[in-house]
Amino acid sequence: MRSPRTRSRYAVRLGALAGAALALVAGCTVGVGAGGGGPNARTELPHDTIVNLFQWNWRSVAAECPRLAKVGYAGVQVSPAQEHVQVVNNPWWVDYQPVSYQITSRRGDRAAYQGMVAACHAVGVKIYADAVINHMAGSDSGVGWAGSTFEHYTYPGIYQTQDFHHCGLAANDDIVDYQNRAQVQTCELVNLADLDTGSDYVRGRIAAYLNDLISLGVDGFRVDAVKHLSAEDIAAIMGRMSTPVERYYEVIDKGGEPISMSEYTASGKVLVFSYGDEVGSAFQWGKIATLRNLAGGVDGTVARVFLDNHDTQRHGGAQVLTYKQPRLYALATVFMLAWPYGEPTVMSSYTFTDPDAGPPSIDQNGTTKDTVCGADGWECEHRWQSTEGMVGFHNVVKGTGVDLWWDDGANAIAFARDDRGFVVVNNATSPLVGRSFHSRMPAGTYCDVVHGALVDGKCTGPSVTVSADGWFTADVGNLDALAIHVGAQLGAR
Repeated sequence: MRSPRTRSRYAVRLGALAGAALALVAGCTVGVGAGGGGPNARTELPHDTIVNLFQWNWRSVAAECPRLAKVGYAGVQVSPAQEHVQVVNNPWWVDYQPVSYQITSRRGDRAAYQGMVAACHAVGVKIYADAVINHMAGSDSGVGWAGSTFEHYTYPGIYQTQDFHHCGLAANDDIVDYQNRAQVQTCELVNLADLDTGSDYVRGRIAAYLNDLISLGVDGFRVDAVKHLSAEDIAAIMGRMSTPVERYYEVIDKGGEPISMSEYTASGKVLVFSYGDEVGSAFQWGKIATLRNLAGGVDGTVARVFLDNHDTQRHGGAQVLTYKQPRLYALATVFMLAWPYGEPTVMSSYTFTDPDAGPPSIDQNGTTKDTVCGADGWECEHRWQSTEGMVGFHNVVKGTGVDLWWDDGANAIAFARDDRGFVVVNNATSPLVGRSFHSRMPAGTYCDVVHGALVDGKCTGPSVTVSADGWFTADVGNLDALAIHVGAQLGAR
């Protein structure tokens, strides 16, 4: 792992942004999210945008779900539920070192978890649990959050030494060669005790934990570190689910290694890590017109895409955009939610300078604070105006393709999503002034959902009028965007 490096070209761009009004991230108006209506109404396809409320406690997730439902989010990815190690200063990564399968962590207990699921289900928002099943803790011994004692290969009542891989292929059994499939899938990732997921007993014990979460109402799983399990092992574990649920796998595949994400698509969807790198690089140092043919290494029907996640925003490299570059990050999010490849996950962070820093806490034990967006370091970029508006756009245009593409050959693009929506993204240093765009939108006046919403029949931000032949004229500022869709049309019925 390494810390992101700042490149000189980005530093120049960042200087050009100093003092700019970040209209993309201000406002946070909740209006019409995924609604249709009007003469162009159709049956909506299921929503698929998930927000990763990273490290939020269960009470705070429950309180946020009504807003998420109104905006049009399909679900929430929540942090790992099981008991984790207790470490001084409580870094974020303790959640990825389980010591038991008790539903007790610094975010709440079993009752709070179940209450969160029920509250979110009551407003139609799904819960996706981050499941850590490849390994246990990395310490020689210790005590977990709920008081469970453990040693590296001994977890009382759960696992003993025979339940772990002891690969014997490298010093200390740690992975040193990522070109060696056997090392990657049977040796230890940074000393984390690697479970023998080929064992029938281990598969059954993991499945019992996942089924316990399903019994609490969980709708699906983000499964951690899946590259470190064989495709056969993960398929066998998922085959033991009491109820078929959605799942998407963390398989870090950027090419150049023997293990590819395509190996795992028979039993679940995969997280496409190269997507954020490509989009981030284009917005920072390249030409976003090159994103015209953007797609990952797998079919979009089995892809979940993201700009950053809890790991890449700390160790993903300078190409990864995060909340720390708010204007570019907001623009890239507009693009992600407008572009029809994969199912999007929006990140919601807390601020940090130390990449190991844990979430805001209320005590020395590390009990996670209730989330108050904009306070105590909670960033909440999922609430930025442009992001909320584009979740609704994404829902309305889902199932349509891209046409009427326009670009300036470099950093300004526009395209239609059939007759359902139209988006302009100007990543250039100069504004587009009085520019005319040809859409397929029905004639009428539409709210620009990047900067506002349709509330009580009025736009809270700018509006755009489309003529009978589909043309409209608008100004789009530098490092800014515009988006319209048929669910935010004035006067539509």
